[in-house]
Formats: sequence, C-alpha cells, structure tokens
Amino acid sequence: MMQICDSYNQKHSLFNAMNRFIAAVNNMDQTVMVPSLLRDVPLQDEEEKVNSVRTAGNGPGAYLYDKDVYSYYVLLKSIRDDIEWGVFQREDRRKEKVDVTAVDLSRMEKEGDGEDLEKLFQYHLSGLHTVLSKLTRKANTLTNRYKQEIGISSWGH
Repeated sequence: MMQICDSYNQKHSLFNAMNRFIAAVNNMDQTVMVPSLLRDVPLQDEEEKVNSVRTAGNGPGAYLYDKDVYSYYVLLKSIRDDIEWGVFQREDRRKEKVDVTAVDLSRMEKEGDGEDLEKLFQYHLSGLHTVLSKLTRKANTLTNRYKQEIGISSWGH
C-alpha cells in the first residue's frame, strides 16, 4: 500500500514536473531541425486563439497569444536552460536577475517576520508545478505543430 501512495505522490512532485518539462523541451529540440521554419507560424489556429484570449483576459500570459511558434521555441529552451543550469548562468541576464532578487529579498525581510513560511512555500510550489505543467504542454504542442508544418504529423503516433 505504501508503494502505491509513494508512486502517486512522486507523480505529482516538483522534481518530476521539472523532468517532464525538460524531457518535452528536449524532444521538441531534437524534433525541430530547422527552427527558422517556425517564424510567423501561429501556435494556435485563429478560432483557438480567440477562445484562449477570452479565457486569459489580461492575465500575465495574455501577451504570449500574439507570439509565433518560434518565440515559444526560444522561450521554452530558455526556461529549460534556467532550470538545468540556474538563472545566473547567462551573463546577459545576470544583472537583471540579481537586481530583482535583491529587491524581492529586501521586501521579504521587511514583511516576512509574521508570515507563515510553510504556507508561502506551498503556495509558490503549487504555482511552479502548475506553470511547469502548462509549459510542458506548450512544448508538446509546439513539437506536434512543427511536425504538421513539415508534413510528418504521423510520426511518433
């Protein structure tokens, strides 16, 4: 009985969510041989795009609905690299990330004395898991869209 419970919990762990995302992006990266073919190709059909924008409203991800498949490709690879190598690995992003982290840490030190750190951790962990799941689906969608564009949609089924 313990084995089944552990297996269920492991399926929903952050570590496994990160591994699924990295695997999906690696698959996407291996499938997409000519990334420039992704330029100006919408990720969604027009009807799907209208429905998605309606449900997303003006949320933080709404700006991505006007991007092409190539933009998602670059974004997904960048996030994968940040997960695998850390956010301070790339020199061009180092200053930006350090400044944001310093501001956030300063704010947290002032406000954090009375906060329930476990509740805060669970909130962010849940959010990160949700975002990684969505990004994994995006990587898989992008891979399938690329296959459609180059006429190999039957591969891998």
